[in-house]
Amino acid sequence: MKIVTILGFLLIGFTAQSQKSVVQVKEEVIEYKKIDTISLKLHLYKPLDFDASKTYNAMVFFHGGGWNGGSYKAFKRQSMYLASRGMIAISVEYRVKKVHGTSPFVAVEDAKSAIRYVREHAKDLNINPTMIASGGGSAGGHLAAACGNIVGLDLKTENLKISSKPNSLVLFNPVYDNSKNGYGYKAIEGRVDEISPLHNISKGAPPTIVFFGTNDKTTPVSSSREYDKKMKAIGSRNELCLYEGAAHSFFNKGAYFVDTVDKMDDFLVSLKYLNGASTVKEQYAFMLGK
Repeated sequence: MKIVTILGFLLIGFTAQSQKSVVQVKEEVIEYKKIDTISLKLHLYKPLDFDASKTYNAMVFFHGGGWNGGSYKAFKRQSMYLASRGMIAISVEYRVKKVHGTSPFVAVEDAKSAIRYVREHAKDLNINPTMIASGGGSAGGHLAAACGNIVGLDLKTENLKISSKPNSLVLFNPVYDNSKNGYGYKAIEGRVDEISPLHNISKGAPPTIVFFGTNDKTTPVSSSREYDKKMKAIGSRNELCLYEGAAHSFFNKGAYFVDTVDKMDDFLVSLKYLNGASTVKEQYAFMLGK
């Protein structure tokens, strides 16, 4: 028992020491939408050397949870990392069934409201309105992809002249097929054509990178292959990164986290959201067992 305890303390100490390499960024919180008594927030992660006289590129993240639950904290590490690289990263709260009794359609409306708010208030937020990427995992990936591909499902009282379409997408095991062959068909009550990103890809779809495990039992890997095929058919860039044997939500674990963030960094550099070399392997070396 004593040996286990001592080893436990040593392991905790080693992990804490290792994590000192991670750039810690404290979020700022602002309200982007109020529905009745429900206040929905954006959690902003800014570069440590943030300069109010400059303009920054941005990433807007949506957490997963089957449109039923989840927390904005799901993308805290990715957000802090992007802030450490010079972007403003934003993690979004949105309405979910478990808390608010709402549907996936309401979640999409909130996601569009969030991106529209960021673009409409870009000057105040020091964000370049033409360089707003969006990402998410699972149902959060669905929301990002829906914003990038779906026409409609907007809150009609908002200024619809302000686009809610992200300029690029970073999707982690996304739910983008809502048909009977995908995920969420019952939750959307069969309204596939209104909400399924896979069924709404059209010319001008934003450049996209997708991370997907081949052993995902929640969302079929076949939907990613079909998405990739459709994107290329309409002339939009799509990078499909398949991870052999990986299951759903693999991307936040260990070496998978480091590799997906590293590839996300390369993708964003190629689109000029970021400059310079990735630092994720240095910041998160402890997740690689080093």
